[in-house]
Amino acid sequence: MRKPSYLALLLATMLWGLASFAAPSEAADTVRHRVAIHVDQNDPAVMNLALNNAVNVVQHYSSAGEEVEIEIVAYGPGLHMLRDDTSPVKARVNSIGESMPNVAFTACGNTSDAMKKAEGKEIPLVSQAKVVPAGVVRLMELQEKGWSYVRP
Repeated sequence: MRKPSYLALLLATMLWGLASFAAPSEAADTVRHRVAIHVDQNDPAVMNLALNNAVNVVQHYSSAGEEVEIEIVAYGPGLHMLRDDTSPVKARVNSIGESMPNVAFTACGNTSDAMKKAEGKEIPLVSQAKVVPAGVVRLMELQEKGWSYVRP
C-alpha cells in the first residue's frame, strides 16, 4: 500500500516539473538586457562615445525585438555631461532622453554637492538627469542586480 502512494507522489512531482518546464512563464519569454554606462571624465569624446554606445545598444536590441534598459551614470568630472550650464553634449542628451525612454541619465549627488560648494552656486542639471546620492554606489547597485557594465 505504501508503494503505490510513493509512486503516485513521484509521478505527480515529475509531471508537475515537466509541465512547468514545457510552459515557461511569459517573463522568461521576454529577453531583457540592462547596461550601466559609466562617465567620469569631462571629455566630450568620452561623453559622445557613451552616448554612441547607448544609441547603438538600443538600435541593436530594438531590431532584434528584445528589450533593453540603459542607465548612464555620471560622477566626478563626468558630471559636466549632465550639467545644463557646461555640458558639451547637452543637445544630444536632450534628444536621446526625449526619443529613447529606455535610456536614463543619473547624476551623482556627492559630485553635485562638491561642485556647489566649490562654485558657490546651485549646479543646474539637464531635465533628464535623476540625482542619486552617490554615482559609484549606483553603479555597484546596478551590477549587483545583474546589469552589465561599460566604461567608454
